[in-house]
Amino acid sequence: MHFEPKDVYRKLEFDKVIDLLEKEAHTVMAAEELRNLEPSIRFDEIDLQLREVREYKMALEKNDRFPLETFYDVRPDLRMLEIEGYTLQMESFQQILRILMMMRDIFKYFGSGPKKDIYPKLYDIIRPLSFDDGLIKAIMAVFDEKGEIRPDASPELMRIRREMQQKVRELDGRFRQIIQEYRAKGWLSDTPESFRNGRRVLSVPAEHKRKIKGIIHDESDTGRTVFIEPEPVVEINNDLFDLEHEEKREIFKILRDLSDQIRPYGSMIGAYLQALIRYDVIYAKSRVAIAMRANMPVLKEKPFIGIRKGYHPLLYLKNKASNRKTVHFDLKLNSENHMLILSGPNAGGKSVAMKSVGLMQLMVQSGLLVPMHELSEMGVFRQIFADIGDQQSLDDDLSTYSSRLQNARAFIEKATPQTLVLIDEFGSGTDPKPGGSIAEAILRQLHRKGVFAVITTHYSNLKVFAFRNPGILNGNMHFDKDTLSPTYELKVGRPGSSYAFEIAAKSGLPKEIIDYARNRTGSETAVDDILVELQREKQELEERLRSVLDKEQGLERLIKTYDSLHQDLEVKRKRLKLDQKEHELRQSANVAREVDKIVRQLKEEKNLEKAQQFSSQLREERAEKAKAVDEINAEVVRLEEQNTPSASSRPLAVGDYVRLRAGGATGKIESMKGQKAVVQLGELKVTVALRELLPAAEPIKQTSNITATDLQHAAAFESKIDLRGMSKEEAYKVLEKFVDNALLSNAAVLRILHGKGNGILRNFVKQKLREYGGSVSRVYHPEPDAGGDGVTIVELA
Repeated sequence: MHFEPKDVYRKLEFDKVIDLLEKEAHTVMAAEELRNLEPSIRFDEIDLQLREVREYKMALEKNDRFPLETFYDVRPDLRMLEIEGYTLQMESFQQILRILMMMRDIFKYFGSGPKKDIYPKLYDIIRPLSFDDGLIKAIMAVFDEKGEIRPDASPELMRIRREMQQKVRELDGRFRQIIQEYRAKGWLSDTPESFRNGRRVLSVPAEHKRKIKGIIHDESDTGRTVFIEPEPVVEINNDLFDLEHEEKREIFKILRDLSDQIRPYGSMIGAYLQALIRYDVIYAKSRVAIAMRANMPVLKEKPFIGIRKGYHPLLYLKNKASNRKTVHFDLKLNSENHMLILSGPNAGGKSVAMKSVGLMQLMVQSGLLVPMHELSEMGVFRQIFADIGDQQSLDDDLSTYSSRLQNARAFIEKATPQTLVLIDEFGSGTDPKPGGSIAEAILRQLHRKGVFAVITTHYSNLKVFAFRNPGILNGNMHFDKDTLSPTYELKVGRPGSSYAFEIAAKSGLPKEIIDYARNRTGSETAVDDILVELQREKQELEERLRSVLDKEQGLERLIKTYDSLHQDLEVKRKRLKLDQKEHELRQSANVAREVDKIVRQLKEEKNLEKAQQFSSQLREERAEKAKAVDEINAEVVRLEEQNTPSASSRPLAVGDYVRLRAGGATGKIESMKGQKAVVQLGELKVTVALRELLPAAEPIKQTSNITATDLQHAAAFESKIDLRGMSKEEAYKVLEKFVDNALLSNAAVLRILHGKGNGILRNFVKQKLREYGGSVSRVYHPEPDAGGDGVTIVELA
């Protein structure tokens, strides 16, 4: 990320946030990484870092202890270990052992329970690594719990230490005898023994030193006491001395062998160390996030600022320590409105709000959670420019205003639409009129470049410029006129006033002085008041316009919904009439046998003319009913085609999605032959006449969540199905899907047409419905004129 000027960290107080992070780190290595923390401009990298911190923060808040503690930097030891024959020191092995044991605990942490799924990003850090506790066993075979070399680290070391213990016991016994003997003679001091040059010696007054044979090792500062190794124990001490050297040589050999054993795993230990450092960095970030009550906002790839209930991180911590409330603010800047001109009285919070935006943007792009609502949205910027505070420089011979002009020139030259510009007290530092004009010209150029910006000012011409130009918002820090005190609330949409005269009156300035000042400013104050009023009226009109547009769109949706419902109702009405006519036609077919019987009787009675007349009349009635059925069926088809959004003039083809007229099931055409098609309905394939198919849109894949589409399907559920003409296997799956959809749609009554025939489908339907147990409350056949045994009515519980 590019900064202008280079001290943006200090101006936005990001360096103070880094100080907080360093204090929370367990290790020097993590603190060093945090000290060098830089914002990223890569979306995927920022998103990963934020998710890692959010997961660790979640673990801390749930008291789900992550096994991370203090560890040491073993990178110098690992570099030396690469040298063949190099032997690590005992302390180095202890530090490596600590790293290995911590990694073992982390692998166990993710290996128990669903931790991998709860904290997936934290687990991804060690996912590429593997762990074998062989190295731990190798080191623990040499060192005990206190970090000392174990007595049984090697057979030779066991022998040496056993002999040393024997010599020490022999030395103790001989020394006690000598002390008893010489103490009885009065030749020893009050403290009879001591150690000098690693040897056990007697403390002898100087006047008795010639009476005791042995080696003088030292004398006291006053010369009154001499430290003598008595002759009888010299040989024992010499043996101990030799054994100690043997012990050191054997320990070195053990450490050398252990170093050789660990050497091939140096890169793996280095990877473990890097993983622990990364966890430590994430730990420090999450600790600061908890202190700030910070969250992860919704991250966007393009520049965007959508802060909800945000507040300055450092100000919150300061107020928290003194039990004071911090006022949050909302701000949204996007490609349409990408600049904010912030005005209001001094000490009202303008600069704090502006710095908050910059600091939180730096934190987000550095992988830090920020104190704002989790539904906030933050984009990614490539540059941050900040002109804040007094930049007067004696070394560069620059005044405050000159330095501001230099910054402005750099901003204009280097700014892009991916730049966030922050300017405090824009235009100040020189004569107000030319200063305001220059500031307006700079603002105009930055606006043309499409930069995102938060700018504080007192100049009226900048507020007017913002009012007149789309893409620039006016904003103010709310000021309580009654108490003449700031509320620190950011209000976007209206410019603010400096309230200079009101504050002056409150401070005690004489009324005469304030009146004189009012007269001198006159029209300038009036412009501010008029601008505030115009902005208020503009905002109210925009809100009303949005309300009207919302209502107009809602009305259009209602009209479309009404038209759709009307079409559906008309189709259902026609279908009902079609069912009635088909029933009448079937009834007439059912009485055919009775007619034939009557005709035979008439023939037997030799009344041929009457028989012919009766038969002709019957044929005409059946023809009329069949014609009525065809007409109504054609009308239903026409209405359904009109009511099908995906219907088109082209004929159906293989691969098209279609809907069955009967039942409404949706499937895909697998193959076509003549006037029939094979349709895939889920796992079922059925052969259907083309006239019974309607074009349909590709069905939306189901998800585990209930969506608006699911509700629409439930509302459009057709509570009637026709199984006539299907085989038992086809009817099984179609009926099962039909009843399942009915239960999901909360349908009350179902109508299943299966025909009378030999009763196979009727019995099958009853058998299938028994499988639904308590979900089906009643199953029966309607009256004969409503279908009788050819129809099954199902009432659902």
